[in-house]
Amino acid sequence: MGIIDGPFPLEQLFTKNDECSTESSTQQSKTEKLVYDLFKVVKENNSLKTIRLNRISHIKFATDGLKGLHKHWVVLDANKPWLCYWMLHVLDLLGHDITQELISRGVSTISKLQNASGGFGGGPGQISHAAVTYAAVNTIAILGTKEAYDLIDRESLYKWFMKLKQPDGSFIMHEGGEVDIRGAYCVLASATLTNLITPELIAGTADWIRRCQAFDGGIGGEPGLEAHGGYAFCGLAAMEILGKTDLLDVPSLFRWASSLQMQLEGGFQGRPNKLVDGCYSFWVGALFPILEIIMTRQQLKKKDANCKELDEYIAQPLFDREALQEYLLIACQYHKGGLIDKPKRSPDYYHTCYCLSGLSTSQHHIIYDFEKAASLNTEQELNAGDRSLLWNATHPIHNVTIPKAKKMIEYFREKPFSS
Repeated sequence: MGIIDGPFPLEQLFTKNDECSTESSTQQSKTEKLVYDLFKVVKENNSLKTIRLNRISHIKFATDGLKGLHKHWVVLDANKPWLCYWMLHVLDLLGHDITQELISRGVSTISKLQNASGGFGGGPGQISHAAVTYAAVNTIAILGTKEAYDLIDRESLYKWFMKLKQPDGSFIMHEGGEVDIRGAYCVLASATLTNLITPELIAGTADWIRRCQAFDGGIGGEPGLEAHGGYAFCGLAAMEILGKTDLLDVPSLFRWASSLQMQLEGGFQGRPNKLVDGCYSFWVGALFPILEIIMTRQQLKKKDANCKELDEYIAQPLFDREALQEYLLIACQYHKGGLIDKPKRSPDYYHTCYCLSGLSTSQHHIIYDFEKAASLNTEQELNAGDRSLLWNATHPIHNVTIPKAKKMIEYFREKPFSS
């Protein structure tokens, strides 16, 4: 439907505040005014159909970053795998060639961050961390060569995963660190791509994630915490890897996620009463392809339908895809390259990555291969790698392009692992 050519005048879409203003409401009004001004120009000029993704400038932003960073990026010195992942994923999403020279440099960089005790650190000599290990594994998936895959010491990686595993099924982020649902997702996503999922690794995890679902339907960082868009993605994606989404209250999660799309901006906020942010275009936006598939699976079971009748049951898009695209393309593109979280901000590699990931999700109707699932027997018998291979288009679970995810999963399938 979209916002600009939608059924309501832009002026009617501002948040209605009472006379008791707060810092939050003031910031919300300022943000809405910035977006409104941009949307109004497009509407008055009838130029919506001329809006384009500035692909060349975004490619230059990422490639320049891979050549070297400004000194103010020193604050991310402990995030080298993330920087590699964000920039390479941007290039991959935009269809830019990942050259042999980039691949060689990437392999060299990531190889220096792997610890003998297992996992990857944010920089040479730094302790292994679940989040940067996930970023390193995704980087290796994007590089996509045998040389890249073979640098992973899977035996030590698995042993390290088990050191993060807690008796209740949760995972800590690093040895001696905090329990966090991000740990569960990062470990399971990495283990899926490297064929390290075992019954021992996943024991109790689905039940622990179930307990992270909050009263409002969203998912928090651990049981009892406030729901958050990023945590909700980690929880739902992890449950899809485990094949245990039936343990969640899916209708309430859908209602909660739907409430996060802003009525004027069209983008997503991460929590109720927070500002819109371009990065949630993926963290929240990627919930919907997974929810669509869950609902379609449930409908198929109810109807006892066969795969040939599938078209009748596939769920319709669950969020306003056009509205999200308008926000990203009109309000989040920086004129010199890169994307931003909201107007009047500067671009960075994190927001460029997740804005483009969200844009990709909103521009593709992501298909789950139900016929292949049926041929592999019942859903309960599919392992994590099988489930990840059943998606087409942009991958809503791993956030690497489908061909890269499939290639890595299939490579490690030929290298069985026993704990």
